[in-house]
Amino acid sequence: MFSIDLAEGAQLFPLEARHAEEFFAHIERGREFIGQYVGFPDRSPDVDSARAFLAKYAVKAGEDGARFFGIRLDGTLVGGVLFPNFDADGGNCEIGCWLEPAAAGRGLVTKACRVLIDYAFGERGMHRVEWHAATGNKKSLAVAERLGMTREGVMRENYLHRGVRQDTEVWSILAHEWAATRTS
Repeated sequence: MFSIDLAEGAQLFPLEARHAEEFFAHIERGREFIGQYVGFPDRSPDVDSARAFLAKYAVKAGEDGARFFGIRLDGTLVGGVLFPNFDADGGNCEIGCWLEPAAAGRGLVTKACRVLIDYAFGERGMHRVEWHAATGNKKSLAVAERLGMTREGVMRENYLHRGVRQDTEVWSILAHEWAATRTS
């Protein structure tokens, strides 16, 4: 459909059910690393469940809701970004990310998130973009900070992941704040 160049050899593209085998292979390579803080590797134990997971996001995207995007590096799916929540009427959305270890440290997630934030504010007229991450997920929190987001607080033990109650940090950026970062 389309892809957006992020860096030399890296592209952002809509991740769809037809990519289930590629998505599953990616999850298998990074299952434990990705699954430390993200739940979908546990919900994708095989290709069929990976396909069903991606198909649910396709339905949500068709309803102008959540969306899933992959990041390919040199032709291989290595991670992605998403809108886990997208409320066009309310003007609020959330972005998130995941990456397998081999692709970490290249700035791909930050670049991909900038594309999503530009889309949210510039094309969709969103007012607020949020970032939710477990307090232990320091790499994810660093991305929120690099994007110019403000840490708003911590939701204590708000979700169960792999049998452990997790604290979630909430970060956000508002449309006028994002515009100021783009002009400076």
